[in-house]
Amino acid sequence: MSIRNFIFEMSSKVIAGGGLDAEEAVRLSTASAADRLLLFAEAARIRDHFIGNRVFLCSIINAKSGRCSENCAFCAQSVYHDSGAPVYPLVNEDEMVRCAILAEQDGAGCYGIVTSGTGINNNDELDRVCRVVTRIKSETGISPSCSLGIIDVEKAVRLKNAGMETYHHNIETARSFFPNICTTHDYEDDLATISAAKSVGLKVCCGGIFGLGETFEQRVEMAITLRELGVDSIPLNFLNPVAGTLLEKADNLTPMECLTIISVYRFLLPDKRLSVCGGRERNLRELQSWIFLAGASGTMTGNYLTTPGRPPELDKQMLRDLEMDVEGCCGDYKHDA
Repeated sequence: MSIRNFIFEMSSKVIAGGGLDAEEAVRLSTASAADRLLLFAEAARIRDHFIGNRVFLCSIINAKSGRCSENCAFCAQSVYHDSGAPVYPLVNEDEMVRCAILAEQDGAGCYGIVTSGTGINNNDELDRVCRVVTRIKSETGISPSCSLGIIDVEKAVRLKNAGMETYHHNIETARSFFPNICTTHDYEDDLATISAAKSVGLKVCCGGIFGLGETFEQRVEMAITLRELGVDSIPLNFLNPVAGTLLEKADNLTPMECLTIISVYRFLLPDKRLSVCGGRERNLRELQSWIFLAGASGTMTGNYLTTPGRPPELDKQMLRDLEMDVEGCCGDYKHDA
């Protein structure tokens, strides 16, 4: 069967409610340059069928930076790397709330409080984050999220009771490739965190980063793990090599590689929110708007943890140009609003 016919067959299978296996997903990635345009179009058709022509924006604050005891090869905040990344303790509560208000004004539907480190073990810090979450719930219409590293059920309950709706925790890559990226904690620790958050009724945002040296088979492996975990939304990050880290000399992915990853993930995870986040400016360059034509349904707007992102106004103009509707935190608003 030609790759074009195979793409049509797989998209029809997905829309009919079927799921792809690993071998089928990997074959999609072999489409030639011309056939990739068809792959992107069919991924967008799948997105429209399950989600519609809507885009969800999220935003984060780097609420505690640096001195992380993990040795993740890509991370500028690891104590194992000399990257010059900023180092500071948990920012004050008013500042976290102020940034949530600004994120809401910029159209973000979710606001993530992100802290460096293996986990948040300091009771005072957890108390402060919980107070901020409660304030965000009462003072804004944005959905509060947290990314505090590895947590257990007790911490998940405290965060949920404070008003947190979504817990974010990436698995970063496939289980088979993880030892090449991190050796200071086990893959099972990440899976246990996701299980803890889900067990108390929280939504889970979980994805990974591409361009670490993994194969496409391992990218598919991670997607299938995410499907089995039943996570709610999936951030897709593309490596932005940082000087001083182990991956500082890694080659960037090409824009077409990034778009192929997005499309294959849409085929594998048809009804999930796929948000393109870190590294899109450097890796996609002039093709950033194509992420939605390739099946994505969201993006992170504003700055990332230690690297700058795009100004929100540029992202909003991009969505207006694409005539896509933005799913806001207080309901949907149209692209021409």
